[in-house]
Amino acid sequence: MLVVEDDPDMVRLIVHRLEEAGYRVTSAADGVDGLAAVRETRPDLVVLDWMMPGLSGVEVCTRIRADDTIAKTRILMLSAKSRQSDIDRAFECGIDEFLRKPFSLRELILGIDSVLTRT
Repeated sequence: MLVVEDDPDMVRLIVHRLEEAGYRVTSAADGVDGLAAVRETRPDLVVLDWMMPGLSGVEVCTRIRADDTIAKTRILMLSAKSRQSDIDRAFECGIDEFLRKPFSLRELILGIDSVLTRT
């Protein structure tokens, strides 16, 4: 699993909780590094922040979906954006799940489990 998030405190919290839940986790601090990490590591799932330097989460998602070699990568997007039009835009770019910030770590784990168990 790959966490792409520019807030180091949030990364530490998410990575720690996911490792506690038994996941192997790596992280990237911005959209550019995140996209490169997806291409290099081919994770089962990307936990992707929307608002980041370099490339936004929406841009990263769009590029993942356009690349046949990684297009099937599952994506859970995190964002403080909560307007329905923002959520619609996220799903239109190809995400599998959306969590609004702030979220509980339980919500995150449930969202990840839900995405990973879909066929």
